[in-house]
This record gives sequence, structure tokens and C-alpha cells, in this order.
Amino acid sequence: MREPAGKLPEWFKIDALNIKAVNKMRRLMEELNLNTVCESARCPNRYECYAHKTATFMILGDTCTRNCRFCCVKKGRPTDLDNAEPKHIVQAIRLLSLKYAVITSVTRDDLPDGGASHFLEVVNAIRTYDPEVIIELLIPDFKGSVSAIEMVAASKINVLNHNLETIPRLYERVRPEADYQRSVALLRRVKEIRPDLLTKSGLMLGLGETKEEILTVMKTLREVGCNILTLGQYLQPSNNQCEVARFVRINEFAYYEKAGERMGFKCVISGPKVRSSYHASSTYYNYSSY
Repeated sequence: MREPAGKLPEWFKIDALNIKAVNKMRRLMEELNLNTVCESARCPNRYECYAHKTATFMILGDTCTRNCRFCCVKKGRPTDLDNAEPKHIVQAIRLLSLKYAVITSVTRDDLPDGGASHFLEVVNAIRTYDPEVIIELLIPDFKGSVSAIEMVAASKINVLNHNLETIPRLYERVRPEADYQRSVALLRRVKEIRPDLLTKSGLMLGLGETKEEILTVMKTLREVGCNILTLGQYLQPSNNQCEVARFVRINEFAYYEKAGERMGFKCVISGPKVRSSYHASSTYYNYSSY
């Protein structure tokens, strides 16, 4: 029997809203003309992260050229790139005293390189400001462009994240303009370019996948050298996105964590509230301690 999608189970608790922290972060982003995936994707953890003065910056504008059915980021025709964005990212890092910065983007299929050169500009601006800041990039697939992937992978970053999001069978419904094999090939190519670069990927659970399908994707990620895996509960951000097929129980998340460790992942972060950038800094430092 399908569980009601609109009601969160008892084991999924959302932290109380910290209005002061939320408003302060929102004002800062507005003043610097910056976007965060936290707000654009309505992440359930954003209030907790804001309270700790962290956010995942979303570059290349606020409008995505694709129409993924799990995501509520604005879709349509993007505006021109903001050339001041790298400088504003640096200002935000300075004002928030960040030592770990996570940068993601909307997908920009309208750009010749998918926005890879803009990612590079942001990375170089951060490195000029402070060579010691840990940089994690959560990138789109760049339509499989080898030159774009190589540009980003060869940049001065510490972690490269590219989420598979779901199992192959559900791509047509959940990610109709994406390609599972293309994303796997991206992660493989990154490791060929820089074997020492930490790679990371994540899955949303509760869209209708089976346990066997999840484990198969996990094995595929290990085959292409993925180091860090995140597994979290999918939540329907609005009525326009896919409904929740089921709520995954705590013990099942724990099962995948143990299975991932046996497969050779160095860090598996698995739980209802987990998102790809959730506690990213502690995940990185935990990995680095091995």
C-alpha cells in the first residue's frame, strides 16, 4: 500500500525555523545578487544550514533549461550571465568566514560549454582570495562535453560532485532530458583526468525504485571510482513535481550505508534528511581522516 505523500513520517523531523538566521542569509544573498540551491530547490535543511552560516551557492543564474520532474528550480529561458558573480561569491565567502564552499548551478544547455568556463572563473576567483578554502563543485552533465568536463576536473578544486539522482529505469519519468549512462561516463572521465580528485554522487530514494536497483547503481558508482555517496529521502517540493512513492525507513537507510561501506565507499551518508551538500564539510574531513 502506498503511504500518503503529503504527511511526513514520525522519523522525519524538521528542525525549528530560525527566523533571524534565515532572514540574515536571505538579505546577504539579495545584496550580492546571488542564488542558492537551498532556496531555489526548497531544501528542507536550509534553515539548519543558514543557522550555521552555510549555503550552497547556485551560479549561472536562477533559470534552468531542463525540466526535471523532481526539481522546483525555475525553468525557462535564462538571462545573460552575470560577470560579477565570481566576485560576489568571494564576497559571500569572506562575509560568512567560510573555509568550505559548495558551488552548484542550474543546467545551461544554451551555452556552448554548458557554463564550464564560468565555473572555472568562480574557482579561480576563490583561489585568488584564499588558496586554502576547500572547494566542492556540484556540476551538471554539460551534455557530455569532454572539453567542458576536463576544464572543470582540471581546475583547483577539492571535490567534484555529480548526482545520478535516481535509478536508470526512472530517468524517463524523473529526468527526461538527462541520460544515466552519460552521467556515469562523466564520473568515469573525471577519475581518468585526476585520479586523486575526490568524486561524489547522490541518489534520492522514495521515487519508486527497488532495493536491488539501488544496490546496482551503488556498484556502478564504485566501478567508476566514486569515493563519497549520499542517499536521502525524496520530498515533493510542490504539486508540479513527482509525488513521493514511499518513505524510506531509518533501518533501510542504515542498510545502504553498511552495504556501501562493504563496496568500498570511504564515506556513505545515508538518512532521510541527507542531501548532496548537507554537512558537506564534515563529510570531506571525515573522508580525509582515512
